[in-house]
Amino acid sequence: MFADVIVDISHSEADKIFEYSYSDCGVLPGSRVLVPFGSKTIEGIVIRTKESCEFDVNKIKPIVAVLEEIPALTRETLSLSEYVAKTCYVSKALSFRLFLPAEMRKGRVREQFVKYAALNENADIEEILSSLRKNALKQRELIEFLRANGKSAMSILNEKFGGAVKALNDKNALIITSEKRFRSPYKDLGGTAKKVVLTEKQRGAIDFIQNSEKLTTLLFGVTGSGKTEVYLDLIDKTLKGGKSTIMLVPEISLTPQMLKQLRARFGENAAIMHSGLSAGERYDEWWRLRTGEAKIAIGARSAIFAPVENLGLIIIDEEHDGSYTSESAPRYNTVDVAKFRSSYNGAKLVLGSATPSVESFMNAENGQYNLFELPDRINQKPLPDIEIADMRKEVRRGNNSPFSSILKDEIAKCLEKGNQAILFLNQRGYSKTVVCTECGHVQKCSSCDVSLTYHKEDDSLLCHYCGAKYKMIKACTECGSPYIKYGGFGTEKIVADLKTLFPSARVLRMDRDTTTSKEGHFKILNEFSSRNADILVGTQMIAKGHDFPFVTLVGILDADMSLHFSDFRSAERTFQLITQVAGRSGRAGEAGKVVLQTYQPENHVLRQAINYDYKGFFEREISIRKATAFPPFTQIVRVLVQSENDELALTSVKELYEELSAIKKVREDCFKFFGCMKAPLKKLQGKYRYQILMRIDNGNEDILDSVYKSVNARNKGKINAYMEINPNNLT
Repeated sequence: MFADVIVDISHSEADKIFEYSYSDCGVLPGSRVLVPFGSKTIEGIVIRTKESCEFDVNKIKPIVAVLEEIPALTRETLSLSEYVAKTCYVSKALSFRLFLPAEMRKGRVREQFVKYAALNENADIEEILSSLRKNALKQRELIEFLRANGKSAMSILNEKFGGAVKALNDKNALIITSEKRFRSPYKDLGGTAKKVVLTEKQRGAIDFIQNSEKLTTLLFGVTGSGKTEVYLDLIDKTLKGGKSTIMLVPEISLTPQMLKQLRARFGENAAIMHSGLSAGERYDEWWRLRTGEAKIAIGARSAIFAPVENLGLIIIDEEHDGSYTSESAPRYNTVDVAKFRSSYNGAKLVLGSATPSVESFMNAENGQYNLFELPDRINQKPLPDIEIADMRKEVRRGNNSPFSSILKDEIAKCLEKGNQAILFLNQRGYSKTVVCTECGHVQKCSSCDVSLTYHKEDDSLLCHYCGAKYKMIKACTECGSPYIKYGGFGTEKIVADLKTLFPSARVLRMDRDTTTSKEGHFKILNEFSSRNADILVGTQMIAKGHDFPFVTLVGILDADMSLHFSDFRSAERTFQLITQVAGRSGRAGEAGKVVLQTYQPENHVLRQAINYDYKGFFEREISIRKATAFPPFTQIVRVLVQSENDELALTSVKELYEELSAIKKVREDCFKFFGCMKAPLKKLQGKYRYQILMRIDNGNEDILDSVYKSVNARNKGKINAYMEINPNNLT
């Protein structure tokens, strides 16, 4: 028998099928195997088995070993990996890696077994006791301990009784067993499921989604409209139908609270998948899903590759969120992968959002998706009022603090009533820049073309792109002047200023700096929801999905920040972020209030956001996209060339530009834009970067294939070149 194998080498030269022989019936499509490759033995994935081979049988090498009894990849995920490799323009080996826990490769993590000891029921324990010497006190104590406690872990027994364990085992008094132990994340998450009476609208949404002929439904519901309960009921019905579910949330910070609700309702049927788990936890949760012990996969973006079989439902909450697009190879779009799995299994796909992506809402309007709307909050409370604070007027009045007078007054009122507030600023650290007031020099990262952010807690300068850390300067590194000032502000400074303004207020901060541990997000959110803090300050990880009934005030400190990014999606992202953050306020009894601070109060995006006018925003935005030939009416193709040698990168991108220009000349009518330029971040992580940008009419895969071949041929030696389609981040 023979097997076609993809070896675990991502280099393009090894991106082909290799044939091996085998005699063991344990070799199946999807099996992970060890195979000889050159002078080494490496891992590979069997993609098919067959009875004959295409080459000289005498030259075919045998498979060394099968790594697991159950194939790691299912028939579906083998097909999905081919789809990802083709549409994301990556090697098949790189595509396969999406489906396996990283530590599972190379054998860096394995099943964990725990040894237990119990009294041997077939031994005469009384006779053994009578035969013990008088000074064998530990052996007697051990027997009494096991009589009282039954089977116990060997680690505990060895610690308590030392050599007595071996002595009794030698006397045949013990039975020692080894049992597999699952490393379960968030063990303390529990609770009982709330009894919820669904509204008529929620029941209507469930019936509509279940009974519709179309697989994909956009669930367009305002914040607080009860989308989560719709999800839970759909999951319940899917499980009762004998099928599995994948549930995705945009932020790791949201997975524990969603897991808590799933465990309360479905017990151990839910398994969590995200990068914040330990290697052992990831491995064990993955296997629980692969073996069918768990039938609900909950996680962030990567959970779309969960190894569940018989898939009946996929839910993508906050489907508009940019985190659902991968920014490293393979650069996949989660919604596209979900559509593949939905079609393959005939599974329902639910895309939920209060602010759908422009692409999704257009698909719903033109009939590609179902559309179901939840226009009201379940408690019939109105959405919170949003008041604009014009920061231009604040500056003219001499107020240079991060807080407008309106926001300070509202915080004071909120605290006086015993309520909670959330302050949103999408900038961590103490200040965004450190500037010399004499020569104007801004401290920059030596590896990246970006300014360094000051972090006061450890008095350091940090690059938020490569993570490099520098000592805080005492004088300008250019002119030597001691006159240094801070420019802009981050969450760390907001917390410091709040403690000065409201000394009795209990303030929590939630950003990447405060959530480095696995349970960092959960602990902070749990503190806040338990009312052990009055104000939560944070970046966009606090903006979505959280339900805090006592939050009656939200402050958006710099609403303009995302408006000025050099990205065609900047207006869309600003609208979404404002609406999502505002939705955290007034979700229970008391009416909510939002203070939005801006230097552009007349901006149409902000005006439509404060009126929650999504449809008005969509109509304007889609007409602009159509007129300017931006997605979803075209595809943006970005080719990025980078090297540690600036001249080498520049020469390479020029040559590639000439090559791609020849493709454009043949298909001129398909190109709406074609240009070569420096990347917005000219230097990143020590590499100089240049880019070629194209906007191409949809449906021209042959052009994309040609571009990829040219780019891939350049990706060698000291040059790194790659291609992105509709990248989430154009910087």
